[in-house]
Amino acid sequence: MEALLAPNAGWLSILPPVIAIILALTTKEVISSLLIGIFTGALIFSHFNPVNMLTTTFEVMGTKMGDNANILIFLGLLGAIVVIVTMAGGSNAYGKWASTKIKSRTGASLATSALGCLIFIDDYFNCLTVGTVMRPVTDKFRISRAKLSYLLDATAAPICIIAPISSWGASVATYMQNSGVENGMTAFIQTIPYNLYALCTILMIVLVCIGKREFGSMAKFEHAAMLENDLGTNDADADAENLGQMEVRKNGKVIDLVLPILALIVFTIIAMLYTGGAFSGQGISPFEAIGNTDASLSLVLGGLLTLVFTMLFYLPRRVLSFRQFMGAITSGVKSMVPAYIILILAWTIGGICDIDHLNTGGFVGHVVNDNQFPVFILPVILFVVAGFLGFATGTSWGTMALLIPIGSAICVTDSTSHLLIPIFGAILAGAVYGDHISPISDTTILSSTGAGCPHLNHVASQMPYATLVAGACCIGYLCMGFLSSPWIPLIVSAALVVLGYFVFGKRMNPDKK
Repeated sequence: MEALLAPNAGWLSILPPVIAIILALTTKEVISSLLIGIFTGALIFSHFNPVNMLTTTFEVMGTKMGDNANILIFLGLLGAIVVIVTMAGGSNAYGKWASTKIKSRTGASLATSALGCLIFIDDYFNCLTVGTVMRPVTDKFRISRAKLSYLLDATAAPICIIAPISSWGASVATYMQNSGVENGMTAFIQTIPYNLYALCTILMIVLVCIGKREFGSMAKFEHAAMLENDLGTNDADADAENLGQMEVRKNGKVIDLVLPILALIVFTIIAMLYTGGAFSGQGISPFEAIGNTDASLSLVLGGLLTLVFTMLFYLPRRVLSFRQFMGAITSGVKSMVPAYIILILAWTIGGICDIDHLNTGGFVGHVVNDNQFPVFILPVILFVVAGFLGFATGTSWGTMALLIPIGSAICVTDSTSHLLIPIFGAILAGAVYGDHISPISDTTILSSTGAGCPHLNHVASQMPYATLVAGACCIGYLCMGFLSSPWIPLIVSAALVVLGYFVFGKRMNPDKK
């Protein structure tokens, strides 16, 4: 409730993210749009003093870079691993092997989605790892990078938010515990069937993979991929042929890709247990350790150990020379520069909107808290508010941290106490939806990075799919306000998702424009 007590800039507090998002979607240029949004927010906060505006901007930017330094380091390590594995021929070999096992675009899409669902520990880890592994396979079957990035994004946060053993589950359980519920993890598990957006997104993924229908700009990208072999790749895509002008090894082996990726997964999980205190000798269980883990530090430790493992695995076998290996590290870090720029700017605009500056979340929270809505409409209202706040700020965690205490406070009376878990489920669902479609969300940025897709192509192509699911969920949450049960609303929402997919989606024919 701290954000509600802190001062805010009123309606001006929502102006910076709104400006940045509108400019990004209209100009198709995300960096300048974010900069304008940042400067607008800093100007408002500094009472329109241009000198203080610049000071505020770079203070916030420096703070955010420091707070998120481990994510920047991990991105560099992962970029290095991707280029090293590609140069070793592992990616090409895996693509050739997978093409003998996976026989269709549907199979490639399903395999990508299944791997995304299996890696539910952390959304950052999901986006980047699955993108690295599956890119050669989806390229082989002419699946556009826009569709690959959607599959990555849709199996990141929507899966993590219904996985108790994940960095998300642990954090949300803490928010709920602090809001007054008796057991935060129990409450989190109870919200899973009430999280209509996450569950219906999984349904949408299946439909997209097997239905062979697309709509919106995704149809354009898929047509270009199928008919013209134009995958819509990122100009900064980390293909080894374009990085350092180094040759890709022709006789690479599948194991040269599989073992480094497995090492990354294993080392990261071990690191998460370590940073969570599982090896401290204090009787902390693995489940508790995952709940207490430092996810970003764990990713850095997992990435560094994987880099060392890959060197020890490649160099003695002369897969790469030491000089090639070190050159690939430099090229891999360079390949992440576009992601660095967008992430830093997204974090900065989020910092301008935080509780210490414009307090955008506190303003939206006041609007919700001060208005008396009919009881039955509360779940859908909080779903919509959480979606808007997640979209405007680019953070689902911040949205959940703000709105969960508000939802708990709303449900203290006898007339509303039965809606506590439905309201929690609606808040989690709305926060993930807003984060899912926001161009300034770090998960959205990392999904486009992992897929090698131009960022705004990813944002524009996935928004209709996510919004169709959210619209169906609004009807579901309206039903939930009357029923206080998840099952009929879930069935209604799922049926509307299927109906909407077949109404709006046009069947894709790879042989005809």
